[in-house]
Amino acid sequence: MPGEGTAKMDLEYRQPGAAALELMRAGHNHPAMVATLKEIAAEGVPPAPENADGEVEDIGGLKVAHRFVEAPGESETVRWHFVEAGEGPVLLLMHGIPESWCMWRPILPKLAAHFRCIAIDLKGYGQSEKRPGDYRHEGVADQVVALMDTLGIDRFHLFSHDRGTVQADFIAAKQADRVIRYVRGSQHLIHFHPDLAPQEVMFTNLETRGILQDSVKMFEWGFGRLCKHPIDKPQVVRAIQEFSRPGTGVAVERYFQASTFRKDWIDRRTRLLPAWTAPMLILQGDAEPPMPVENYAGLEDYLPDARVELVDGGHFYVEENPSDTLAKVLPFLLGD
Repeated sequence: MPGEGTAKMDLEYRQPGAAALELMRAGHNHPAMVATLKEIAAEGVPPAPENADGEVEDIGGLKVAHRFVEAPGESETVRWHFVEAGEGPVLLLMHGIPESWCMWRPILPKLAAHFRCIAIDLKGYGQSEKRPGDYRHEGVADQVVALMDTLGIDRFHLFSHDRGTVQADFIAAKQADRVIRYVRGSQHLIHFHPDLAPQEVMFTNLETRGILQDSVKMFEWGFGRLCKHPIDKPQVVRAIQEFSRPGTGVAVERYFQASTFRKDWIDRRTRLLPAWTAPMLILQGDAEPPMPVENYAGLEDYLPDARVELVDGGHFYVEENPSDTLAKVLPFLLGD
């Protein structure tokens, strides 16, 4: 099982290679992606749609239901928004920054053909809870589990991305008997270096953290720099709309006040990785500026039952290349 008989790890940073540092510094800046973002900035972004509990939305012929559910937290009640579609084993989808449940739209129809998909807005994002409270990743992970309990869900698959993976790592460790299979998307694992996470300073520095309040600039930085392939304009507009909801920037900043990338990295290496038991697919883009592929070589020394798959894409490969994402994910979730 993962975590058993694994190699001993030190807690030293691994210095990235020159090519990785240059890609992180310069970004991809795909001309079509940059042009789309400029068009959106010039046109303006209309307000995000306000959804009601039980409201149905059509995504490529798939009917998804919007749900609003309150679940307990430590000394607080958390109001969750998620969309639900499909039947079968539960697949919990956890997005990252600066996204929402909408990041899964390009692949939801195919996933929902096999699974009961529950795509949540993480706490602080989209239409989920934004009031002050516990924004430690471990605390919010426990609150996500409380949501599953409230929904009467015992066992489930996990598919996470980016900062959603930080929370999913806690779920996979602390609820190991409940996680069936884990697709772990786009997050540092064994190796890390602060030069690969300049956004941590950007999101906490008094002079630059205002980017969290400017959704268009946030996506110009994120999609513009981190996408190897362009994302369709309607998908980009919807993503920006969701991050533009009142209170989102302030709520998301609380995560960066409650933790650091180094603490996340140490937690997963010292506490979480040894507790993971579910079969695991480590899913990365083959050209992610923050996460060079060489940092995922040799993972079998630490996670013998996990495997790495690379999608032809940058950091936002789910939206950049849905077909290749599904080609890697579906066989694994279906048991190969």
